[in-house]
Amino acid sequence: MNIALFGANGTIGQRILQEALSRGHTVTAIVRTPSKLQISNPGLTIVAGDVLDPISVTQTVAGHDAVISAVGPAHDGSSQADFPVKAAHSLIEGLSRADVQRLLIVGGAGSLEVAPGLRLVDTPNFPAAWYDGAIAHANALDIYKTTHLNWTYLSPAAFIEPGERRGTYRIGTDQLVTDADGKSYITAEDYAVALIDELENPNFSRRRFTLAY
Repeated sequence: MNIALFGANGTIGQRILQEALSRGHTVTAIVRTPSKLQISNPGLTIVAGDVLDPISVTQTVAGHDAVISAVGPAHDGSSQADFPVKAAHSLIEGLSRADVQRLLIVGGAGSLEVAPGLRLVDTPNFPAAWYDGAIAHANALDIYKTTHLNWTYLSPAAFIEPGERRGTYRIGTDQLVTDADGKSYITAEDYAVALIDELENPNFSRRRFTLAY
């Protein structure tokens, strides 16, 4: 499959890139500064582009089978917290113009429910530094739900970080997945596995899903 990937320089984006290449997919990594992506692979093309510019999105994704967006704000309360919302509008417009229908989005966990009607982001112990970014991801999800595109939004577990690739995990939809001790955790490597699995064998078209150990 011919994939266009935004955010390939990020922690999760790098794992998605490696997972896709390891399965034989061809990937166009679309980054603001191509020289910063120090990866060489026969199946990889690196181009300059801006996910916030619909014209750039149109030009860089045209001719691809699917687009993956792995962009998002840092959990530091920065002014970039609304980045997912801006990216959502730009991606929807750009993909529509390029006539590319399949879009997979690296989302946030904050909008997952921990109890009926109670989102993780609204719980008392949710880190304040992550709040704005979590709300932006939740708002972006609402935007994707209105589009005609064939989108899939993958929310991670409450905690995600680099680690081992186990290849096994549990799947959920709109509720946070936790273990017997109430912990919700996934590695970035297994997150990438789940995303590329969904790309290859869609089970959540026009839906959100989540995962954890």
